[in-house]
Amino acid sequence: MTGDAGHRTVAVSGSGFAARLAAFAAACRTGIPRTVAEDASARISDALGNCLAALGPYARGGTSGGPHEAALRAARLAGGTPEAGIVGGGVRLPADRAALVNGTLAHALDFDDTHLPSVLHPTAAVLPAALAAAEAAGADGALTVAALAAGGEICVRLGMASYDPRLRNSVFFDKGLHATSICGTVGAAVAAGLAYGLDAPRLADAIGIACSMGAGVIEANRTGGTVKRIHCGWAAHCGVNAAQLAAGGVSGPPTVLEGRFGFLTAFLGDRWDPAPLLAGLDAMDDPAHWEYPRTVYKPYPSNHFTHPGIDCALALRAAGLDPSDVVAAELGVAAAPLRTIGEPREQKIRPGSPYHAKFSGPYTVASALLSAWDHGPGVRLGDFTPEAFTDPRRQALAARVEVVSDARCDAEFPLAFGAVLRVRTHGGARLEHRVASSLGGPGNPLSRAQLAEKFRVAAEPVLGARRARALAVAADALPGAGPEGVRDLLHLTRV
Repeated sequence: MTGDAGHRTVAVSGSGFAARLAAFAAACRTGIPRTVAEDASARISDALGNCLAALGPYARGGTSGGPHEAALRAARLAGGTPEAGIVGGGVRLPADRAALVNGTLAHALDFDDTHLPSVLHPTAAVLPAALAAAEAAGADGALTVAALAAGGEICVRLGMASYDPRLRNSVFFDKGLHATSICGTVGAAVAAGLAYGLDAPRLADAIGIACSMGAGVIEANRTGGTVKRIHCGWAAHCGVNAAQLAAGGVSGPPTVLEGRFGFLTAFLGDRWDPAPLLAGLDAMDDPAHWEYPRTVYKPYPSNHFTHPGIDCALALRAAGLDPSDVVAAELGVAAAPLRTIGEPREQKIRPGSPYHAKFSGPYTVASALLSAWDHGPGVRLGDFTPEAFTDPRRQALAARVEVVSDARCDAEFPLAFGAVLRVRTHGGARLEHRVASSLGGPGNPLSRAQLAEKFRVAAEPVLGARRARALAVAADALPGAGPEGVRDLLHLTRV
């Protein structure tokens, strides 16, 4: 219901929202459902593979010499007690700064998992905080995995509270806010707090502190800039800081989430729903109540809104379409993705950098058509190198692609990301392909074999085949590892 000045007020019976979320998280310390733990372990492998890919040969012009190295330089300049390792090795840092570097790597290539309908990337923000705090505190593998699962769950539930069914979009995104870095800070605080051994009241304080720290705007999705690649690192860094401050006695408001000047109203006005945030919290021993495991994986290293268009392009190419025969193409997507991958048109048909191209519907469609011609079907890390980005064929083909709003895609969004691609050829043929849910999305998940291949392609160029396999095995075994488990895991990533 709404209160004074049109703002929502909530009648709360018993504890405030932060305390209820903290009680759930604290209960995870004694164990989480087996299937949830297995899911979280798989997400560790995927995230570490993404981090390694950001250090690999296909990151030239994307991250090499870019944000993750800037984060590392800043972290080293600040000094402090070495507590936790970073992916790639070579240095140990204070826990909060290790989280900053690893979180920046995890999100650097936009290859990280996505939760629907919140449309945020939980693992890249929460896992780096969990790993850093766990290593600093000597937490065992089971607690580390539980911390990731609990923090990821709270992160996505906060995102779900922002979903407006009338708008068919997250209110965060509609306002230009990056839900990943905002909600991810709170999830990261919970994960770090569990690893540090905070009890439920102190976890509630960590939530309250983190609510004053999360930030991020998404204009870079539209017009470029490298700051977005730091968003998950900043969330992880702030989450570790929030947990450390709570451990030191700093307190948070008990109504920090639902209050008149709390997190939800401050970011979302009166356009938020407490139901998905709190539903089933007293029955989380049942895996059916968990949302975090519903987070979907990415098969392509680009903004998730581009994926259904890539699928459509690959399908038309497989059906025999010759890219050189394309006169014009129309990519239909939901209205919200259109603003990210189709506007401003001039900057989407001529992106300003290989990373900016990851947010371009025209460029990714052109890459899908031409990549299928060049080296087998798919859009890969190599499609976002300087060489690919400046390929005249891609630039010319991207200029023939117009992105438009499609009513059917709107009706499905954001529960699934759909697209339709219509192509007109030189011979006058009109071709069309539609997908209701992109590869990897709801109803079309990646198989274990596909996930293993994604990890292999990301990790092997950096580690070699033998060490990449050893890393995958160690990640799978983390739930049963002792206090050295996280340190040993990160040691295996040393370049």
